[in-house]
Order: sequence, then structure tokens, then C-alpha cells
Amino acid sequence: MDLQIKVIEIKGTCPVYEVGDKFTLKDGYKLVSDIPVCMHAISSLLPYYNALRISEPEEWGLNSKNKKDKAYIQCPDAQEYTEGGTAIFEINRQSKK
Repeated sequence: MDLQIKVIEIKGTCPVYEVGDKFTLKDGYKLVSDIPVCMHAISSLLPYYNALRISEPEEWGLNSKNKKDKAYIQCPDAQEYTEGGTAIFEINRQSKK
């Protein structure tokens, strides 16, 4: 199962992402992207990416009430203090074609 990670919201000003940006993790370890990928984003994804390939987001408490098949995480930038931006990501599981 591949994972598509999409930026759905930015709080503050992110120097890397814009809403709608996407990147993909293929086969559980290949980062595929046409855009730059922020290391903060990767650090927030690392604890979950392998688990999300084989189990439902609800099992990890990463889903919303309305979208149980999608996971949500955010980067760790404390934008209120750093004057940076916190990106919110939606993770979609994709079956291989």
C-alpha cells in the first residue's frame, strides 16, 4: 500500500509548502515528490508511515469522525513562537495499481 500525503492547511507562514501540495511514499520506503519535502514533515510522519500501510488510521487515533479512512498529522513547527508555519497533512492509503 502506498501513502499519498497532501497539505490541507497551513497555520502561519510555511516556507516550504502551499495548501494542495502532495508527495507520495511508495512501497513503504520510496519518497516520490515533484516538490521540496520539509524534514519537519518527514519527522512527524516517521512514527506512523509503516503502520498506516498495513492498518486503518482509526487504530492509531489519526482519523477524523467524518473521514475514518484518512489519517491526519501536522509538522512540529511551533509557529506561534517561531513565526514559521505549521502544515497539516492528510494521508490517503492507495492500493497499488
